[in-house]
Amino acid sequence: MDIFSIILTLLGVQLVHGLTHHKQLPVVIWHGMGDTCCDNQTMGAIRQIIADELPNTYVHSVRVGSTEGADRTAGFFGNVNTQLDSVCTDLLSIPELRGGVNLMGFSQGGLFARALVQRCSALKVQTLVTWGAPHGGVSQIPSCAQHDTMCNWMRRVASRGVYSWYVRDHVVQAQYFKDPNRLDEYLERNVFLPDINGDSRDQPLEYRERIVALEKMVLVRFSNDSMICPAGSSWFGFVDENGGEIGVEDTRMYREDWLGLRELNESGRLELVQVEGTHMQISERELRSMVSKHFALRAPLLHVQ
Repeated sequence: MDIFSIILTLLGVQLVHGLTHHKQLPVVIWHGMGDTCCDNQTMGAIRQIIADELPNTYVHSVRVGSTEGADRTAGFFGNVNTQLDSVCTDLLSIPELRGGVNLMGFSQGGLFARALVQRCSALKVQTLVTWGAPHGGVSQIPSCAQHDTMCNWMRRVASRGVYSWYVRDHVVQAQYFKDPNRLDEYLERNVFLPDINGDSRDQPLEYRERIVALEKMVLVRFSNDSMICPAGSSWFGFVDENGGEIGVEDTRMYREDWLGLRELNESGRLELVQVEGTHMQISERELRSMVSKHFALRAPLLHVQ
């Protein structure tokens, strides 16, 4: 056997060894407001695209509740903390997910997916990708289509006062609402967002550790997003008391690195992406590219001397 053949053989052995020690991880997806886990036109189509890009990969779509109807209702009404506990328990019971997962969330599902990273300690997440997620909170309750009865009912209930005792515990969107002119009330009464964003300052240290442990965090913002207000919330930005937008790097949360975002960024593991379009206007090409780039198994680089 000549030296060239020997080198090729050794490279082949190393490649097989690398691939056997780096397996393709399953993918968990979490839908947004008004959607369900299994709608063929939305999450069902996304599952199929992921399956096309990552053949033989297990894909799980999060469902809150025992039926699709209950899942849709849970996107508007319920306690997010309770829902997260339930989803964590469900995911940990699935054998295919025990070796680790890649996680993708859409709109508010992206916010909940990120909270899952922080709170579901036994779930090993490698990469988190979110699309138009209100990570920094919203200063306005999201709008609704005219015909969406449940969504419009949510807005009517929320109009009674997002920090009132009933609304704060039962309206999902109120639990990530943040009024820049009522921050003391937000910190005192919001039952979800201050905890996962470190605003309460008594956030468990483990939340930051789990974010920093990610191999990659990819945050997608839509250029003409009017559903998430401010749109910069998708990158952990927000607004000041005068309505001026504050970029993530100008927030105290980033400067003091409450969540580990600065550490992720400085180590090249935080990617901020802007795509053209309105809220959740995702092209098939963009979705396929994101899945292939961040979720597909890559053979480790080989160095030959």
